This record gives sequence, structure tokens and C-alpha cells, in this order.
Amino acid sequence: NGTKFKNKTLAKFFDEVGITQQFSAVRTPQQNGVVERRNRTLVEAARTMLTFANLPSFLWAEAIATTCFTQNRSIIHKCFDKTLYELINKRKPNIKFFLVFGCRCYILNDYEDIGKLKVKGYIGVFVGYSKESATFKIYNKRTRKIHESVNVNFDEISEMAYKQFSLEPGLSKLNKTGKSSNPSISQVVEASKKDLEDLFQDFYDEYFDSSK
Repeated sequence: NGTKFKNKTLAKFFDEVGITQQFSAVRTPQQNGVVERRNRTLVEAARTMLTFANLPSFLWAEAIATTCFTQNRSIIHKCFDKTLYELINKRKPNIKFFLVFGCRCYILNDYEDIGKLKVKGYIGVFVGYSKESATFKIYNKRTRKIHESVNVNFDEISEMAYKQFSLEPGLSKLNKTGKSSNPSISQVVEASKKDLEDLFQDFYDEYFDSSK
């Protein structure tokens, strides 16, 4: 009996397709368990995505939209052995363009009139897919806006955006020894010959001791 179901827009759509609409009792969500459970699934998934990427809560709408977008194309319905997208569109979905929500990316500045000396690109965070066109939704912290573009390079392998949410380039300089000056990059410590001998001494003694 919520306003998301009881409104003129939805009532007009039901009249056009010949659907009879019935409402549950007021403040009785248990009568509408299927919808409540599915909404809970979307909200929990979106909360997990925002928490893992350490993104601000005002991006909740993009997180839920991305969750719905990916689940409709990836979760297979047990009764039909197909995804919801395939049931509606009669073809299998293309999931090759799926990306990690909250990953760092580099977007080309194709939405502003820039001169020859202005910045041509910015660092952003991937927050979803566009509904109107085949573009990606990128959050630009510099402008605090969400832009849609296909001219984007994604970085899903390195650390997530929550570790570098300042969105500033994290350059790592090498010193004379060839080691990185960036403390976030773990250094590999090579074991000495003595360390290896101490580690495997017990195995050597057991193997060569003929009395055992």
C-alpha cells in the first residue's frame, strides 16, 4: 500500500495493459513479502558495494541501480534456467562490459569546452551504467557531479578508489636502490643463505640421518 505502488503513473500503466491492481493493508508489509524481500536484497547488495568501495552514502541510488542492472543480467531463474533479461528480451545478455563498482578510472573531458592548455582528463570513480545510452556513469570529485561517457579507461587491478579517494595521482618514485618510495607498495625481502639453511636444517637432518 506504499506510494511506490499506489500512484497515478503506475495506475495508468496497469489500465493500458489490462492489469487489475489490488493493495495490501496499510502498514502491513508482511502481506507483500516478495517485493519486500527483493527490495531488501537490492539494498543489502548496494550497502555492501558502497562500504567496500568506501564511497559516500549520497551515491546510494547509483549503487542500487547498478545492483539491479547486474542482477537482472547475471542471476539465473531456477524455473526457466534463464536470466530475467533473457526472459524479457529473448536473447542472452552481454556481460563483457561489467566492471567493478567503485573502481578508479580516467575519464576524457569531452563535456566541457577546453582550450589547448587545459586539462583534458580527470580521475574519477565508476558508479554504474547509463539507462538512456551505452555509456558509463563516472563520479567526478572535482566537479562533484556524475558524468556519462564512453571515453573512459578503467583501473580494476590496482587498489580500489576507497584507498585513494582523494582522486589525486599517486606517483611512486624509485630511489637509487631501485625500491619504491611509496609506503603503500609492499617491499619484497629476499631471504639470505643462512636463513634458508636454518629453515630447512631439520629436514636435512631427518633425511640424511640413517639411524631413523
